[in-house]
Amino acid sequence: MTQTKLTTNQKRSLFAAWGGIVLDGVDSFIFALVLVPAMKELLPKSGIAATPGNLGAYGSILFSVFLIGWGMASLWGPLADRFGRVKTMMLAVLCYSLFTFLGCLAQDVWQLAVFRMLAGFGVGGEFVGAATLVAEEMPENRRLQGAGFLNSGYYVGTFIAAALNYTIGAHYGWRAMFMIGGVPALFVAWIRYGVHEPEKWKNRMKSAGVVSAKQSFLALFTPEYRTRTIINCTLALVSMIGLWAGTVYAPGAVTQVAMRDGYSPKDAAQIASWATMLLSTGTVIACLSMHLLAERLGRRGAVAFFFSLMAVSISVGFGWAFYLPHGALGIFITCLFFVGIGGGSFPVYLAWLPEQYRTECRGSAIALAFGIGRFVAAGATFLVGMGVAAYGSLGVPVALTSIAFVLGLFLVRFAVETKGQPLPE
Repeated sequence: MTQTKLTTNQKRSLFAAWGGIVLDGVDSFIFALVLVPAMKELLPKSGIAATPGNLGAYGSILFSVFLIGWGMASLWGPLADRFGRVKTMMLAVLCYSLFTFLGCLAQDVWQLAVFRMLAGFGVGGEFVGAATLVAEEMPENRRLQGAGFLNSGYYVGTFIAAALNYTIGAHYGWRAMFMIGGVPALFVAWIRYGVHEPEKWKNRMKSAGVVSAKQSFLALFTPEYRTRTIINCTLALVSMIGLWAGTVYAPGAVTQVAMRDGYSPKDAAQIASWATMLLSTGTVIACLSMHLLAERLGRRGAVAFFFSLMAVSISVGFGWAFYLPHGALGIFITCLFFVGIGGGSFPVYLAWLPEQYRTECRGSAIALAFGIGRFVAAGATFLVGMGVAAYGSLGVPVALTSIAFVLGLFLVRFAVETKGQPLPE
């Protein structure tokens, strides 16, 4: 099939959305990479001993707080439906840029927690605006490719964050990493003057009149959409558990395995950065090739494939390879690469969710599915942290999250298949 040529605004929209998602990835992964030095400095200032158990427990609390902020981003969806995809994206970028930068000024762990929660709120909002913009701007025969390319940006961002930590963070400390997080605010000026709202959204506003944010949100629970909304939220939750368990804990796990294999703390930290970049490379590959899988197997089949891969790679990597007494590093990092490929379920959602909802509530549907998923994932991340503290090791608690993907494989059969269907008006 001949692919439709993109217009100037479609190209600009895709690049702006992708660039925003790249910056999302940088912001989201900064804390995972600087967790240990940040906690070692801030816990004593908060009157808490910086023991290994406390480092894991309070680090998990801050991860959970960030996810709570991201979960609150469900509020951005109705705003995107009411005021526009581009405007929402710009405001969200300003939000997460400001509060990521303020992290460099934190004087105790609780101040950092507040800044991370508000940064998460902004990251989630940018994701909603970007995903809806690309879904509505791309031609029908390029929407899957657009979704895959868009989501690859997040993992390119984690790659960049790892590279920044390898160079800047390792030499200038964790505060410098948060300071860099304020740079994305400059990106807003380009979005403001280079990208216009999608025609589908503008035409809907003209033909149906202004739809309030409340109406957009409540439409998701009408008899037409209620069942699919519940299923979509649950499937997104399953993917998020794997994202945060399989990737957020990866740098710390690689550091431990590397030191057990005889590497110095400095070398182990650099190996963790390289492993993170390899994991991100796996997901970028999955994102860019996802459209081939989703066209052949359908949306449900593609998600089932990625769920199966995550279930195996997380359980084998964290449940077995992590505990090998010698020579574990190569096997564990290989498993992380396949965890990265398993993250390909996310770009499927970016095409699949918009295909299930009309324009007036499309942003709300994307925001709710990922927002609720992150609220529950925040609790799951906290429980994993508590499990790490109680078990004395992060391997088994993280490996147990693979059970969620087994349950997801059962649920995906009840989802709506949209292969070959046009985007609803």
